[in-house]
Amino acid sequence: MKTFNEFGLEPKVLQAITELGYEESTPIQEATIPLAMEGRDLIGQAQTGTGKTAAFGIPLIHKIQVKEEKIVALIMCPTRELAIQVAEDIEKLGRFKGIRSLPIYGGQDIVKQIRSLKKKPQIIIGTPGRLLDHINRKTIKLEDVQTVILDEADEMLDMGFMEDIQSILKLVPATRHTMLFSATMPMNIQKLAQQFLRNPEHVSVMSKNITAPLIHQAYIEVHEKQKFEALSRLIDMEAPDLAIIFGRTKRRVDELSEALQKRGYSADGLHGDLSQNQRDAVMRKFRDGSIDVLVATDVAARGLDVSGVSHVINFDMPQDPESYVHRIGRTGRAGKEGKALTFVTPREIDHLHFIEKVTKHKIDKKPLPSMAEAIEGKQKATAERILDAVQNEKGHEFRGLAIQLLEQYDSVNLLSCALQLLTGDSKEVSVELTPEDPLRAKKRHGDIRSSGRRPSAPYSSGSSSGGSSGGRRYDRSSGSGGSSTGGSSSRPPRKEGGGWEGRDSRPGNRDYKGTNRDANKSPRSKEDFVNK
Repeated sequence: MKTFNEFGLEPKVLQAITELGYEESTPIQEATIPLAMEGRDLIGQAQTGTGKTAAFGIPLIHKIQVKEEKIVALIMCPTRELAIQVAEDIEKLGRFKGIRSLPIYGGQDIVKQIRSLKKKPQIIIGTPGRLLDHINRKTIKLEDVQTVILDEADEMLDMGFMEDIQSILKLVPATRHTMLFSATMPMNIQKLAQQFLRNPEHVSVMSKNITAPLIHQAYIEVHEKQKFEALSRLIDMEAPDLAIIFGRTKRRVDELSEALQKRGYSADGLHGDLSQNQRDAVMRKFRDGSIDVLVATDVAARGLDVSGVSHVINFDMPQDPESYVHRIGRTGRAGKEGKALTFVTPREIDHLHFIEKVTKHKIDKKPLPSMAEAIEGKQKATAERILDAVQNEKGHEFRGLAIQLLEQYDSVNLLSCALQLLTGDSKEVSVELTPEDPLRAKKRHGDIRSSGRRPSAPYSSGSSSGGSSGGRRYDRSSGSGGSSTGGSSSRPPRKEGGGWEGRDSRPGNRDYKGTNRDANKSPRSKEDFVNK
């Protein structure tokens, strides 16, 4: 692998890269950065967690002039979470050079965004629906844009943003530099590339296996009523640095995060019913380590990129293989190892085998942790915390008190009592979760990866219908839900809890096609609905 010094980057960009701890480029970065610095249009095909943001962010920061006082680069992302994450990464890469960037997404006060736009950012990172709102308000103008980047393009099209993306790209100068990044290359992505990219170079660093080799995957066969006790033991035994636990519904996330808190774990939940401020607060706590367990639904976790996630636990099985790949991809990132553990009820074994077949990876069976293993793991984790504090020379202010105690009491008894206090009370709080129906596999046609297309409504879960017809999956508070067909459906996707998500009959709201029904009222972007 090349070092970043070999790309001819300016010193301030290299300084930022060094500060972030990057040493060698990843395969996607090595292939992409030279082409991007030459201004070549390109299609980058790579999974999440391979360093795509730096692959397009580094050459972008390198070529933008600090004196520019207009929007010269536009990055489009499928979700607000990914837009925020990309904006944070761009901010870190451009901080020594003084590049100004701004995330734009639905759910945030549009007046606040307009005020921020007056500071003349050079890079806009936004979701298509909210970008169109600003374009219609004339608060964002694209005539000076020199570079356009489409990040997670397949996700954007799956969510029905094709028309929005086309509308935005038609407003950008034809002489622009365009980069498109996508994990898969279905026909709609190819058509988009043919329409808006000029003789693009195709860069692919896809591995033979869909799932990452640095992720140790295993499953535990457990009955629905035993899941929470199994989870508690697993957390105690594994002692994760940071863990993301996936639940199937919003109700599940609320109940599970509350139950974990009652048991003394530092946990919080993330799902589509939370306001943007609530979501931001939860993610801030997770990123800074205030909580070490995040319980989330698939939709809420879409686009999350948090470094240091050591464990992903599928408390409920994912609806389909693609969701499984997305979930476990939250760990094992940036060359670090990670663990992905899945709870499987006896009636879901066939569904697990289908996931293995599609992902081309055998998932090992792991025994349910015993109570003794859980206690041993908890004690070991506490001991490691103490040793870490000793090695980092912490606790100087307690030395005097420690000497006094050692003069009065046996050192072994003192330390064992300290370990017991740090490990926590062994009394278990009784917890009852609302059971979820098992997922059952049906006969499926084709392979979602080989054909580039997703199977049509291939799953059934009793009363909790989890089918996907190629569109984005939605949170379900009571197990009911629908599907979207990537923008080609005659009706928008079903809203969580009933109704059609994406169209609102009240005046002043944007309809699904992007037109404002009342210009005097604040328009709402598509993300305001799909992320609600």
